[in-house]
Amino acid sequence: MTDPQWDDLLSVIGGDRVDPLPIGFIVDSPWIPGWCGMTIADYLSSENRWFEANRRVVETFPECWFLPGFWSEFGMCTEPSAFGARCIFPRNVFPYAERVIQDERQIDQIREPDPSSDGLLPFVLNRLQWARPRIEDLGHRIRFSVSRGPLNVASFLMGMTEFLIALKTEPQAAHRLLRVITDFLGRWHRLQRETIPTIDGILVLDDIVGFMGEEDFLEFGFPYLRELFAADVAVKFFHNDAPCAASIRHYADIGIQLFNPGTQHTVAELKRMCGNRLTLLHGIPPRDVLATGSAADVSAAVQGLLAETPDRSRWILSCGGGMPPDVSTDNLRALIEAARG
Repeated sequence: MTDPQWDDLLSVIGGDRVDPLPIGFIVDSPWIPGWCGMTIADYLSSENRWFEANRRVVETFPECWFLPGFWSEFGMCTEPSAFGARCIFPRNVFPYAERVIQDERQIDQIREPDPSSDGLLPFVLNRLQWARPRIEDLGHRIRFSVSRGPLNVASFLMGMTEFLIALKTEPQAAHRLLRVITDFLGRWHRLQRETIPTIDGILVLDDIVGFMGEEDFLEFGFPYLRELFAADVAVKFFHNDAPCAASIRHYADIGIQLFNPGTQHTVAELKRMCGNRLTLLHGIPPRDVLATGSAADVSAAVQGLLAETPDRSRWILSCGGGMPPDVSTDNLRALIEAARG
């Protein structure tokens, strides 16, 4: 993000009205490579291609805020790789990590990795260090430390179904696993901040909270997320595009300020559910409208959303969740023009 964009983001989070209505998106490897005409493997494996693709994004759509911006990542493999997960990188399919825990009894064998040396994490940091002067030459800065959340990482290490079952059948073992993961993630975020001093925000992505009832969220989600969001930074950003009705009213108490949900609820409903204590990065349906709809469909959806959302404080127009694959330049232009119209 540029300095003016960052200042406006702080204003929006503080409750001030910013005119025109801000537009922002989470963008990473599911969308950027295809939009730039390259494979996911080329995007993830080449510093130059990764940088040029992100540069093209910010220069093509200067009206938008891209979050976290120049995201150095290896898909869902980044954090699991530090725990020894076998990472699968198909040529042009989103990469994934295989399980490392086949049985709950293996949880006690899991040891906290070193984020400075283990898995793909050093390559994430090296890319940021290499790119930092180039990013700053464009007038942007690296603003966020980023990770998947504790529950999300646990689901990669165990399997989602197996982890959710373990919360009920082996709750103490699940807590021990979450303790190790949270300690590791805390070190990882601190290392990112220490390495890149322009970082003054934290982004945590954890959809697994959407598969829990309120009681389980309060036991297995709330305390570990609160530890991560206790970081001394200006912007505390959370992504969960699974259902959030059972947990959203607790997010502000965790320390979260900015929230990117899915499309299960309208902006107005989400504002009521959280007591208007969160800034929402939210908007039109990502797949069925922004990706596969026509430009006219996108324009109509934005106009309808604006009409039904008179309170535009603490709101950044977006789509529900991150930017999906196959969103075209024409459709993004249609969203921008409808928002500015």
